[in-house]
Amino acid sequence: MLEIDALSVRFGSGAQAVTAVDAVDLTVPDGEVLALLGPSGCGKSTLLRAIAGIERPTAGHICWDGTDLVHTPIHRRRFGLMFQDGALFPHRTVAGNIGYGLPSGGDRPAEIDHLLELVGLPGYGQRRIHELSGGQAQRVALARALAAKPRLLLLDEPLAALDAALRGRMLEVIREVLDTTGTTAVFVTHDQQEAFAVADTVALMRDGRIHQRGAPVDLWRAPLDEWSARFVGYQLILPAAHGIRGLPRGPLALRPSALRVVTPAPSGSAPFGSAPAGTAAVLAGVVSRVRATPDGVVLAVRVGGHLLPAMASELPEIGDEVRLTVDPAGMAPLPTDPGPAQRQPPS
Repeated sequence: MLEIDALSVRFGSGAQAVTAVDAVDLTVPDGEVLALLGPSGCGKSTLLRAIAGIERPTAGHICWDGTDLVHTPIHRRRFGLMFQDGALFPHRTVAGNIGYGLPSGGDRPAEIDHLLELVGLPGYGQRRIHELSGGQAQRVALARALAAKPRLLLLDEPLAALDAALRGRMLEVIREVLDTTGTTAVFVTHDQQEAFAVADTVALMRDGRIHQRGAPVDLWRAPLDEWSARFVGYQLILPAAHGIRGLPRGPLALRPSALRVVTPAPSGSAPFGSAPAGTAAVLAGVVSRVRATPDGVVLAVRVGGHLLPAMASELPEIGDEVRLTVDPAGMAPLPTDPGPAQRQPPS
């Protein structure tokens, strides 16, 4: 089990000092996959590099099964690393790259074949690195990282260089491999979809600290505040919804998919109406913009003082009055004053 206690990493000194990781507490139980999710500069990669032994912490502890590793060199930590570019040796074959990570002794060809089967590349051992696609190269990098049977696998934005379709397939491969091997892992990403797809637990980082932590479904259903909500995909924040029938009081986070045009608004309809079955509320507004996307027609509808994105099955005209329904599944109430204890719950 990985335990991090009050870990800080600072660069520079005096007035020029920059705190990249600020007193982070974190626990990753055996067999769990943790995603460190956050924007660029939030400290997630620095935290991973400190766990790996690449960066030296300024303060705090990094423990594995109760043993403090802060002063343990990287090669003695028995952690596997997988980076964004894969860091494969171009002059070696696929088998040569994977074999580099294997301990001496044993049946190396059989172990290499097993790892290639594990990542879905049987028979690729003699391929050269330049003969591989981006997704295949990342599978080789994953196999090499697992070759030494690490007690912890650290993945630093391993899919950032791949296109969207390849990322989706590689996420499935990584999660399946981690489930099969039972490997404990820390996965760094700035992409909410990657974090939610691969992780058992997500730690949302901001300004060097863990802002919110929980299972993906918990971050989805109950974002801590407006910042968390926007980062996990709620693009619209409504202020306190007093007086809107069917909606809870207080600020609300909405996904664009939660708002859907159902019928044109009847002439003279009120801005807000009662909700039909299966919806949270009905809003009436005026179409301000129309945009066709691969996922459907997206409208910008002005409701009162707000411009709301909504999905539609038909193309209305700008200026048309329309009626919107709000799907509760795409809506999350936000607390008005989250306390500090909620931002970083105890491990």
